[in-house]
Amino acid sequence: MQSDFWNTQFRRLKKWNKLFLPQHKLKYYPPKFVLRDPVLEGVYRAIAGGMQVAVVVISVSNLREFSQQLEQNQLEEFKQELKVGFKHIIENSNYKNDLLVVHDYYSEGLTFFLKINDEKQSVIHIEKMLRTIMPLLESKVAINHPYFQHTFDIGYMFIERNNNTTAEALHTAQQHAVAMAEKRVHTRYIETLIEIREIIQKQDITLLAQPIVDLATKQIKAWEFLTRGPNGTGLEKPLQLFSLARQSNLIYDLELLVLEKAFQLISRVGCTDDVFLNFTPITLGNKRFLPALESLLFKYSEIEPNKIIFEVTERDSIEGLTFFHDNIKQLRKKSFRIAVDDTGAGYSSLHTISELMPDIIKIDRSVIQDIDTNRVKESMLKGLLLIAKETKSLVVAEGIEKKEEAEVLIKNDVDLAQGYLFAKPGTLEKDRVVFK
Repeated sequence: MQSDFWNTQFRRLKKWNKLFLPQHKLKYYPPKFVLRDPVLEGVYRAIAGGMQVAVVVISVSNLREFSQQLEQNQLEEFKQELKVGFKHIIENSNYKNDLLVVHDYYSEGLTFFLKINDEKQSVIHIEKMLRTIMPLLESKVAINHPYFQHTFDIGYMFIERNNNTTAEALHTAQQHAVAMAEKRVHTRYIETLIEIREIIQKQDITLLAQPIVDLATKQIKAWEFLTRGPNGTGLEKPLQLFSLARQSNLIYDLELLVLEKAFQLISRVGCTDDVFLNFTPITLGNKRFLPALESLLFKYSEIEPNKIIFEVTERDSIEGLTFFHDNIKQLRKKSFRIAVDDTGAGYSSLHTISELMPDIIKIDRSVIQDIDTNRVKESMLKGLLLIAKETKSLVVAEGIEKKEEAEVLIKNDVDLAQGYLFAKPGTLEKDRVVFK
């Protein structure tokens, strides 16, 4: 009997042995054996096209309790209504081109996939989109189900493909996003919280430096310090690290660590050039920020405040931050300078510039890319240069990758530039820079 059992199992395995054939023999089998998931295909194409892809999970609180009041078919109708309603809202918004697909991978809410072009804007872009979309969705649910007391919990994660398949990377990101949304004990959320806290406690981050050059003389005038997480981990890339820090309410602690690391690096290598540091308004508007900065200046007395430029992203909101404007005034009194980052990316328009009157305006790569073949972009550049002239701001163009782009900038008298054309981010060392 046992022999018959194993013979049966062997025949079954033999029947499916084509699944384990070498790659060169698979061509003899018809295409119908290749299964394709349209979600996976969409994600793969977006990643292959150089985009970031984020999995966003919207968890509906009390859904299990609500489901007890409904028949199974009514619950399915509610979920479908939620899915269709969300899709309708986003497709009639400014974010319709970002949406890859809305899917019901997650049984207690929605999962949707976004494709985002610029790595630097990703976290802010998602949060601004959610601030726009979610009130509309909540209103829609409240009208259709007035007796359903609910809230939406949200989590997101970027799909990171290293040696994994797209399917594995998608699954990992989706599970992580669910954990961030639900924030349940014994989930990945707690693990992530502990992981980020450990990074902060152990100061396990590295700063790279990218030069900012004078376009006329090609001399290095400043550096932008860029953060990397623990080497060889999923949090090495700043996109993952900072997005999780924001969702874990640890962004202030992480950025304060970046500031201390920057002061350490400047002191250790004896850097005398200007240094640009990217900070969220959340940190710059924190009432603890100035006392913490004072403490660091006392500890690193050789740091010259007039050499430090705090970059504020134009895509991040400065509204409703009680201490933000007062802190900016105090920073200027101490001779620190303020830059507005990502100018021209098209989100918060010129509001941040008019509010801050920055010392430096950094023009986003979206304006610079292919500016040599796009007259509209050159016109945008000229408009931004006029604004910079009115505010008496120095101009830095970001993301220059081609000689032709640099030539257009020189023709328009742009002051400074940075990008791969000049150098990739590298390790700042005493008297020299080693570029990767």
